[in-house]
Amino acid sequence: MSRPPPLPRAPLPLRPGVAPRRFPRGALFCATMLGGIALGLGAQTPQARADAPKRSMPIHAPKSQPQAPVTFSGTVSNTDPMTFQADHVSYDSRNGIATWTGNVQIWQNDQIMRADKVIYDRNTGIASARGNVAMVEPDGTVLFTDYAELSNGMRDGIMTRMYAQMYDNARLAANGVRRTGGKVSDLTRVVYTACEICARHPERAPFWQIRAYDATHDMQHKRMEFRDAFVDFFGVPIFYLPTFSMTDPSVRRQSGFLTPGFTPHNRYLGTYVTIPYYWVLDKQSDVTLEGLFSTRTGPQISANYRRYFSNARLNINAGIAYDTHHDISYTNTFGQQVESADNHGVQGYFFGSGQIALNKTWRAGANIRWASSPNYMRDYRVTGYGQDTLNSNVYLEGFGTGSYSRIDAEAYQGLNQGIIHNHDLPWVLPRYTYSYFGRPDAWGGRFSLDTTDFYVYRNNGTSDQRGQLSLNWDRPFHNKLGQIWDLTLHVESAIHRATQLNQQPNYAGTTRAQVEGQVLPTIGLKMNWPFLRSFNHNTGTQILEPIVQFLAAPNTGNSTSRNIPNEDSLTYEFTDSTLFAINRYPGTDRLDGGLRANVGLHNNWTWNGHQIDVLIGESFQEHVDHNRIPYSGLGHHLSDVVMGTHMVPNQFFDFDGKMRLDPYAGKVDFGDALGSAGFRHFRVTGGYLFEPVTPYYYYAERSYTNTPPAIYYKPVSELTVGAASNWDHWHLAAYLRRSLSRNESVSVGGDAGFQNDCFGLDVMYLKQYTTIGGQQSNSTVMFSLTFKTIGTFGMNG
Repeated sequence: MSRPPPLPRAPLPLRPGVAPRRFPRGALFCATMLGGIALGLGAQTPQARADAPKRSMPIHAPKSQPQAPVTFSGTVSNTDPMTFQADHVSYDSRNGIATWTGNVQIWQNDQIMRADKVIYDRNTGIASARGNVAMVEPDGTVLFTDYAELSNGMRDGIMTRMYAQMYDNARLAANGVRRTGGKVSDLTRVVYTACEICARHPERAPFWQIRAYDATHDMQHKRMEFRDAFVDFFGVPIFYLPTFSMTDPSVRRQSGFLTPGFTPHNRYLGTYVTIPYYWVLDKQSDVTLEGLFSTRTGPQISANYRRYFSNARLNINAGIAYDTHHDISYTNTFGQQVESADNHGVQGYFFGSGQIALNKTWRAGANIRWASSPNYMRDYRVTGYGQDTLNSNVYLEGFGTGSYSRIDAEAYQGLNQGIIHNHDLPWVLPRYTYSYFGRPDAWGGRFSLDTTDFYVYRNNGTSDQRGQLSLNWDRPFHNKLGQIWDLTLHVESAIHRATQLNQQPNYAGTTRAQVEGQVLPTIGLKMNWPFLRSFNHNTGTQILEPIVQFLAAPNTGNSTSRNIPNEDSLTYEFTDSTLFAINRYPGTDRLDGGLRANVGLHNNWTWNGHQIDVLIGESFQEHVDHNRIPYSGLGHHLSDVVMGTHMVPNQFFDFDGKMRLDPYAGKVDFGDALGSAGFRHFRVTGGYLFEPVTPYYYYAERSYTNTPPAIYYKPVSELTVGAASNWDHWHLAAYLRRSLSRNESVSVGGDAGFQNDCFGLDVMYLKQYTTIGGQQSNSTVMFSLTFKTIGTFGMNG
């Protein structure tokens, strides 16, 4: 198998290590060898095949091992000098035999060997090493053996009872090894695993292992091939493989077939298989090709191309298929008939992204996402199906000291015609954003400037050209009473030129081109008065902090903005997080004006890493816009009471919640809560969301200046519950998301699995009840097995 890792920006260095330790005693000699040392694997004569071994070979490393080299250039020279040291050295000139004993170390270039005793015969060129023999390969692999016999300039050799500790904790053992030319090693009675060996009982079989009668390790092409192999779990053979080939664990990138996928059943594909192939083009680029073959529709070919440059990156994912599904038409939310005539036949998709750094300040990029039809994405499980739109953009952006600038253009492709009019989606051609935040000035204040200017074009709907500018100046100060004050001067301004205001999304009642502008100056003064005390024997602190804010600005409302397009302020959120905001709309097309005061009380307890934080507040406004969004919480001079809390009182419980309470009706207008409780190995979570209206109609119906449709008053009441357990290597989780107002489930799912240092098993189930494109999503079951250093095997359907 081959593995496509995250593509590096530069060639990957091989595994680094530490320089070999020099012993203070013994002789040190240097010599130039015509044939360089090529320490590594050898093999004894292969034995006749017999029955599979009855028990697994224990795989464990000796306690002492040499250090790996610091760097490796990728080649081993045959003419580099060889260095050795030993406690004792003797040479028999009559026989030409040199004997080194006692802490013998030999190294050349980036290869190292250590042994208790080494005998070198100059006549035959054979060196034999005995006793605690250890060798370090240039890629960091460490070999251990009782006996090694090397020849031909140390490039050929044999070893008995060899153990190898490889990259990424992989281990390999063999009864005998023969190495030829320093490139290929033949092994007999082989055991391979990436699992940790039990320290107390090293004789026990690892969690999983591959046992083979023989194997070949191609060190030149970094491949390992096992023949007549069994895959064992806890020493028990589970299944048999006549032959099995995989990439050397030390290799991060190598061309070859990846783990194929198999799914026995899918609603749209039937039974299908995926066959991926990973192709390394060079050190900075690669391609992953994948063929999908199914029983219910035509095949698909897809490709993922990745490329890194010194100052840029490129990623392209594309596919083409022949889709034979013919979907029936349906009636969408708007009462329109949606046909599917273009959703079969030759179909395809293109997802591309790239970015280039022009200099230290500026960079440019693009993200292009397109598909021939949403049904094709559904049928072939293309990533992104289920979203409302596919978004594409091109941009140029720059970063400065306290400043940011960006110009971009955006386009949208609708995927769900059940709730989106595709022909109503806009083009943004272009949009410019600039933000500046200055340093403190002579008066101790800071000036900031923001602008977002755009041209939004709609073929069917309002087109809008906007120039916008926000100016802000903040001056913080404090007094002897401990009060913290902040003076704010803010000016919001914009000019719009719009056409077709009577169409979506504005419905303003005029068809002529309209030029409108607005300028809203605001002055604000905010005071925080924190009181601090300690408790719990000075291990905890409490902060009680009253907060008061005054804001003064001209009145705003529908009368001043009815002829101004609304592109970025379609929603309104009044909660504890926006209580002290100058503008509580998310954008600037609609503004908060008038004379108002905001008050709040903040309380915080912190002790021993635990915390309880609570904020409660209310707003008083002199001007009330009765045409504001219903249930906004600001329909009276006295607003709803907003509350927010964050609680982590101990390790067994945590809670986050927001709420808005109507003091006039005595009921909750908004609620959002999420909490969990449990112990180290088991935890239960729960969440609840409530809103008395469904605000989505703003994107499809007339604006809130008219009487809202009945669907608007359909409340949102949704409950989510879940539980998870994690015990040693096992994990189990399940969740349910249900709409109480509609009395139906939204989604349900679960996950169960096992994970240790070398193996992973995971099973996931997901059922979604959401209707997309006139069809309800079906159940999904995913099953995967992960073997460390080998790959992942899985199914989904």
